[in-house]
Amino acid sequence: MKKTALTVLAWLAGSLLATSALAATLNIHNGADPTSLDPHKLGGDWENRIAGDIFEGLVTEDRGAEPIPGQAESWTISDDGLVYTFKLRDGIQWTDGKPVTANDFVFAFQRLMDPAEAAKYAYLQYPIKNAEAINSGEITDLDQLGAKAIDDRTLEITLEQPTPYFIGALTHYTGFPIPEHVVEAKGNDWVKIENIVTNGPYQPVDWVPGSHVTTKKNPRYYDADNVKIENVKFFVLEDQSAALKRYRSGEFHILTEFPTDQYEWMQENLPGQAQVAPFAGLYYYSINNTKAPFDNADVRQALSMSINREVIGPQILGTGELPAYSWVPPGMANYGSPEEVTWKDLPYKEKVAQAKELLAKAGFSSDNPLKLQLRYNTNENHKRIAVAVAAMWKPLGVEVELYNTETKVHYDELQEGILDVARAGWLADYNDADNFLNLLKSGVPYNYGRYSNPEFDRLLNEANATTDTKAREALLKQAERVAMDDSASIPIYYYLSRNVVSPKVKGFENNAFDIHRTRWLELVE
Repeated sequence: MKKTALTVLAWLAGSLLATSALAATLNIHNGADPTSLDPHKLGGDWENRIAGDIFEGLVTEDRGAEPIPGQAESWTISDDGLVYTFKLRDGIQWTDGKPVTANDFVFAFQRLMDPAEAAKYAYLQYPIKNAEAINSGEITDLDQLGAKAIDDRTLEITLEQPTPYFIGALTHYTGFPIPEHVVEAKGNDWVKIENIVTNGPYQPVDWVPGSHVTTKKNPRYYDADNVKIENVKFFVLEDQSAALKRYRSGEFHILTEFPTDQYEWMQENLPGQAQVAPFAGLYYYSINNTKAPFDNADVRQALSMSINREVIGPQILGTGELPAYSWVPPGMANYGSPEEVTWKDLPYKEKVAQAKELLAKAGFSSDNPLKLQLRYNTNENHKRIAVAVAAMWKPLGVEVELYNTETKVHYDELQEGILDVARAGWLADYNDADNFLNLLKSGVPYNYGRYSNPEFDRLLNEANATTDTKAREALLKQAERVAMDDSASIPIYYYLSRNVVSPKVKGFENNAFDIHRTRWLELVE
């Protein structure tokens, strides 16, 4: 009897432990408030963290953020590089039990390109045949898009021209399927928590705007047996000092950013938890090319030259970000060394002297100072940099008004072209220089400064119509050279990812894209 009782107690204890593990929730400090859960309405890395957990495209990312098969188990590419044929996995389902079919992908790509949807990121899938013409309204028949369902499990995508980065671009949320049966039934309300169905490792179960999004493991996901964490809570919090305090109290398991002035303290007191690593991203100031006097290249160059980039990473931030003098970060595939501004190696005092001359040439002096508004979104590090840059511009006689708004408002206003100079950042969506250069192309929604140069656009278009890798690289470099000589925008530093990861989290791997899908993580309580 005693032995039996002990066995029962041991079984109960084991069951309680299992239940505790099952109910464990990974708490992530996610930064800004998501705009939507609709993949066609997103634009930020904080939204990507959620979207990439609840949806999955034909291709997804491994632990190192490299492309691997997702909803497609395999694909073939025609000899001319134009036709991709994807074979979907057998038995994949939406969270409501309906099968995920090739037509769900066709529907999603057509919806992405439909001008009525006004998807700001649609251009990322312009390699697909007729995509740009449909998105611009030149072609009105959505069925002309080069995405066809051969049968329920076979999707054929035809491109305008061979595109070496296309598979990588499909990992982006613009490549996610959309449940046509739910959109047809619910319209724009399909993304409400009570209606939404998804196909990724997780499904959303709660969303309180301004507070959090909660997801739970999707038992219908094809690899659910290997998904270790049962629940995830993405917290909205732009105050990094507050986030660090909550991390130290055990409320958060992962911080996706931290106040850099605390880095040294964290290295000493939280050894191994503050993780800083290089990744493909650019921190920059966008400058309004359509508004006087910023439409004058001399003014733009003066503002750029007088920023002492060498002190920003090691001194102002304290985490060692490298100064940026090119638009494309180093390390992009098939690109070699990026094109840098011609004045990079001048002594800083000489840069300031030349900047003063350029402003004087443009008509600015102590009697007629250049006045501008410098915008940044809520973030202690952005504020720290803005204050420093304003001080660097002061010797030029530039009078700066610092203007701060929360992230959503900041980017909404930038999309509308409301800026003199404004902080922005770009994290690579795929490993190709085109992803960065596109930000300066005429008409692209994320070209906040409205830079427009026909020669730049021509070179970019010609490069992406070129199949020879070396010839394409040369054309892209020529385009970057044009933009750098124009001072189209102001690159400041190349990003370092700045995460804080609890020792309880296993499987977190730093990578060049700072993407860490929860399906690869484990929470050990």
